[in-house]
Amino acid sequence: MMKKECIAMLLAGGEGKRLGKLTKKLAKPAVFFGGKYRIIDFALSNCTNSGIDTVGVLTQYRPQELNRYIGIGKPWDLDRKEGGVSILPPYIKRKGGDWYKGTADAIYQNIDYIEQYNPEYVLVLSGDHIYKMDYERMLHFHKEQKSDATIAVIGVEWKDVSRFGILSVDDNNKVTQFREKPLDSTSNLASMGVYIYTWKILKHYLENDAAQTISSHDFGKDIIPMMLEDGVKLTAYPFEGYWKDVGTIESLWEANMDLLDDDTSLKLDDRKWRIYSLNPNQPPQYIAASANVNNSLVNEGCIVFGEVNHSILFYGVEVGMGSVINDSVIMPNAIIGENVTIHKAIVGEGTIIGDLSVVGSPDSDKVTLVGNYESLTSEFLSVKEQLGI
Repeated sequence: MMKKECIAMLLAGGEGKRLGKLTKKLAKPAVFFGGKYRIIDFALSNCTNSGIDTVGVLTQYRPQELNRYIGIGKPWDLDRKEGGVSILPPYIKRKGGDWYKGTADAIYQNIDYIEQYNPEYVLVLSGDHIYKMDYERMLHFHKEQKSDATIAVIGVEWKDVSRFGILSVDDNNKVTQFREKPLDSTSNLASMGVYIYTWKILKHYLENDAAQTISSHDFGKDIIPMMLEDGVKLTAYPFEGYWKDVGTIESLWEANMDLLDDDTSLKLDDRKWRIYSLNPNQPPQYIAASANVNNSLVNEGCIVFGEVNHSILFYGVEVGMGSVINDSVIMPNAIIGENVTIHKAIVGEGTIIGDLSVVGSPDSDKVTLVGNYESLTSEFLSVKEQLGI
C-alpha cells in the first residue's frame, strides 16, 4: 500500500441523544443541515480541500443510512484506488471482538488499517461539527512546532464552557491543562474535536490505554490527560472562523439560521472551499404566484404556494396554499398542508403536517421539533411535542 504522510480518522459513531427524534434511527453525522447537506459533509469536504485523500470513517450507532450516503466517496473525490474513504465499523477478530468502547478505543481497534499506510501523522476528527478548516495549515503548524499532539481550539462564550473540553495554554500555545466539560474555568478555549498526532506517539498511548482496566478509552478523558501527565508536547492551534457544535436541537437550529445572516462567516457559495454533498437530483423548485418567500433558502424540487420567511426548505418540500412558515428548518420531502402555521421549528424528513395545524409559537423561545416521517393531523401540538420530548 502506498505510504501516506497523513491520514484522517473520522469519528462518526455517536448516538447524538440530545438531537432527540432526529437521531432515533439515524447517526448524528448523517443529520441534515443547510438545505442540501449532511453534517458529515463538512469534515469530508475539509479533508478533500486540504489534500488529505485517505479517510477512515468509524461508524457504530445506526450506521445504515450513513453508510449508504457515503458510499464509495465519489461526491468528495474520495473514490480512490489508493486510499479514499473506508467505512470502519467494529468487527470480529480471531480472538473475538467488541463494540467501540470510546473514541480512543475506536482508533485503537483500527491500528491495522492505519499502519497499512505507514503514516507519520494521524488527523482525528469529529463528524458532528459545522466548520470550514484547512487541515494542511494545521499540519504545517504541528510540524513547525515540533509538537507530539496538536489540538485545534476556539474561544467560546463563558456560559458554554461546561459543554466542551477546555484547555489552558501558556504564551507559546503549549497546553498546560485540559479539563473535560468543567463546571467553571479560567479559560474559554474549547477543543474543536480536531487533533493531529504524531503517529508513533499516539500508537504508544492507545496501546497503553487499551491495557488499562479502569479507563473510559476516551481522548478527552484519558489519552490527553495521560499525555499531559507524561510531559508530552501538546500544542493548541488557534482557529479563527465559523465553528459550531450542533449537538443540540437549539444549536442545530441556530447554525441553520446563521446561513440566512447577510454577514455570516459560513459562506457556502465560496468556490475556493466548496462543501460537497450527494446531490438528490431533483427537478427545479416551483414558486407559485400565490407564494411569498423572504430571506430563505429554497432547494431544488420544492413546491411553494404559501409564505416562507427566514427559513430553510430542503429538497422536495411542499408548502400548501395559505400556510406560513417563519424561522424554521423543513427537512427533505416534508409536506406542509394548507393553512398551516409553523414558527421556530425543525420539521423532520418525510413528515406530513396536516391542514390547519399549528407548530411552535411566537410566544415561546423554544425550538419545536417534529421528528422524521411523522404525520400530524390538524391539531395543536401538545406541550410535550413542542419541546421535542
